[in-house]
Amino acid sequence: MTPEIRTRAARVKLLLMDVDGVLTDGHLINVPGPDGKMAETKMFDSQDGIALQWLNWCGIQTGVISGRISPATEERARQVKMTHVYQGHIEKIPILEEIFKKSGIAPEETAYAGDDLTDVVAMRRVGLAIAVANARPEVKRAAHYITEARGGSGAIREVCELILYAHGKWPDILKKYEAE
Repeated sequence: MTPEIRTRAARVKLLLMDVDGVLTDGHLINVPGPDGKMAETKMFDSQDGIALQWLNWCGIQTGVISGRISPATEERARQVKMTHVYQGHIEKIPILEEIFKKSGIAPEETAYAGDDLTDVVAMRRVGLAIAVANARPEVKRAAHYITEARGGSGAIREVCELILYAHGKWPDILKKYEAE
């Protein structure tokens, strides 16, 4: 981690992210429900999930801004105790501004992780812009940090560890699990 990334990550009080391609691998799975209608489901990474809870324990808020509406996203956000859950919003700037206003957290104290073009506008307005490894090239160019892991395969875990490390909290997590 470069000194610039560490400084940016140390200021983070809020981690926002896209869902499809960031919290998931981007695949959408449609399965028939009991009524015969198709239901959409998604796969989430368990290691991303526990890391998002660690951020919560350390007082760092989390949230999603997604263009799609999905009950699976709503449930995952509940499971990992996200503070901000916005679905059905391709235009992310108004939502980002609403979150800043509601939370009282400044843009420079916010990180945003994305993978596609709709995320770039949000990434340009935060203190730590993150692209996952499978992000579009244009998104990677807008990022301060690019994860080694792909979306849905530990990218958010990597981001959470980066933030916790920069806040000096990573040793506490290791100690809690007797992994130091």
